[in-house]
Amino acid sequence: MASLPAAAFSMTLRGKGGQHRNIQPFSDEDASIETMSHCSGYSDPSSFAEDGPEVLDEEGTQEDLEYKLKGFIDLTLDKSAKTRQAALEGLRSALASKLLCEFLLERRMTLTDSIERCLKKGKSDEQRAAAALASVLCVQLGPGIESEEVLKTLGPILKKIICDGTASIQARQTCATCFGVCCFVATDDITELYSALDCLESLFSKACLKEKDALVLGSGPSSGLPVSALLAWALLLTICPASELKKRLETHFHKLPSLLSSDDVNMRIAAGETLALLLELARGMESDFLYEDMESLTEMLRALATDGNKHRAKVDKRKQRSVFRDVLRAVEDRDFPTETVKFGPERMYIDCWVKKHTYDTFKEVLGSGLQYHLQANEFLRHVFELGPPVMLDAATLKTMKISRFERHLYNSAAFKARTKARSKCRDKRADVGEFF
Repeated sequence: MASLPAAAFSMTLRGKGGQHRNIQPFSDEDASIETMSHCSGYSDPSSFAEDGPEVLDEEGTQEDLEYKLKGFIDLTLDKSAKTRQAALEGLRSALASKLLCEFLLERRMTLTDSIERCLKKGKSDEQRAAAALASVLCVQLGPGIESEEVLKTLGPILKKIICDGTASIQARQTCATCFGVCCFVATDDITELYSALDCLESLFSKACLKEKDALVLGSGPSSGLPVSALLAWALLLTICPASELKKRLETHFHKLPSLLSSDDVNMRIAAGETLALLLELARGMESDFLYEDMESLTEMLRALATDGNKHRAKVDKRKQRSVFRDVLRAVEDRDFPTETVKFGPERMYIDCWVKKHTYDTFKEVLGSGLQYHLQANEFLRHVFELGPPVMLDAATLKTMKISRFERHLYNSAAFKARTKARSKCRDKRADVGEFF
């Protein structure tokens, strides 16, 4: 079945008495995922997300994959919300795990129309799936006219959802992250960049109480929105002209320390990492940059790096202490603990907060597919200064690849060894208890 434009898409089913009837997308006619799958010959969209990228590498050919994706695009017009959501998620999984530039260039308008429709008419989960697909689509297309057109179409809708107080918090949160990524990739107009920054600033600024610099943000579900907005805002600041960056720092830097007192560990961590990032950017412009209340900020960071509050979960405290030790080093010593990321035969060194924040953002968007994109996606290789993609022949790739069975054996052995080690520790603790 060939891929059809969104406006012309419809299916013909044979009803009782041999008569045909047309089913239009989003109509009141009965339709189901079983009917769509039977008539179109496509499999369940959710199966792609479950199988993962290994299906592409080991079981499917390029033609099979494209046939499946055409079906997913058509299913984004189905009456059933669950079917549309599953199709969006299947497309996102495919684009996150494999480069499909030619396929997308031919169907960019159709796919953009489908995403736009799901964002406008869908509910929370469908909007989240559509926004996530939009960001991965931009990463696939890279900077240029095609991604600019995607942002021109979807950007206003994403902003509307982000600023809509009646919309689902989860949908607004995902849209904020994806809007930031789309702008990072596709924005060519500097005024659009500033407008995006203003939109995101309005969200996390509300987390700060203007009077007495106290915090009015709890750890409820609404706290996730200002976290996402703050992180997306920080990402866009990394591509901001120096003059505008300086203005934004003067306006907002002094507000961020108040977020370190949030009840939400994710907000505290986001604020700490953003402060470290902003200090790095400021010192890049002025090496002798010094925050006027640096002593108070350092004390807050040190307290969080050694936090032993009994009312907080152990996992949260451990995660927080680890992050704020690094943040404190950045503030006091201008130091960053270099991390190494391996992908295929290559490795990348994350040696600054800008690179770390950018890497973390694209890891959130692409998931496990980030390693593949670091090897093959020219846009991401340019962002991380990796040079042109390394060309490897099929024989070399085959020798480097671990089969699913070998990976299973390795994981089983590691699990067995870990269980034995923990058992020994438990035995020792039991002996100590009996002795006393």
